[in-house]
Amino acid sequence: MNRHELANLIEAILFVANGAVSLDNLRKTLDVESEAIHDALRFLAEQRATSGVRLQRKGNEVQMVTAPEAAPYIEKYLGIQVSGRLSPAALETLAIIAYREPITRAQIEAIRGVNSDGVLGTLLARGLIAESGRLDTVGHPILYSTTFQFLQQFGLHSTDELPPIEEKTTDGQAVETGDAGA
Repeated sequence: MNRHELANLIEAILFVANGAVSLDNLRKTLDVESEAIHDALRFLAEQRATSGVRLQRKGNEVQMVTAPEAAPYIEKYLGIQVSGRLSPAALETLAIIAYREPITRAQIEAIRGVNSDGVLGTLLARGLIAESGRLDTVGHPILYSTTFQFLQQFGLHSTDELPPIEEKTTDGQAVETGDAGA
């Protein structure tokens, strides 16, 4: 099976899937090697880059999503009311999670310097973050990561597209750490 045929089959599977599909599931379903899946996904992403439907990847999962620029029209068509803006605290917490995922509540609070329970609850309720596991340490705290919903809301294909972080050195100079998606 050539790359074009494989990309078409992947597109068909993603079209009927109810959410994200793991790369391993695609590999097993299509009975091909991992590299063939990756190659077909790159090809499919290139084909869809300027269409109304795009390919979105997060870790080892992939799904078809609508183009971010179509969101206002889709919301209007579906009669969806945008549910308000995020508070500065929620945006700050979301940024910390996006750049440092997976991360625990305690790690978030160490960076922010304040309790983050309420903000985490808001972000979980909006589907922008999710519990992604447990840290293998005393108490096994919950790890939080961003979701496909986060990527869709911010028009990203992956967290690798986040801009680099600028941090100040001790002499006040700005440096890019380049750890987006770390």
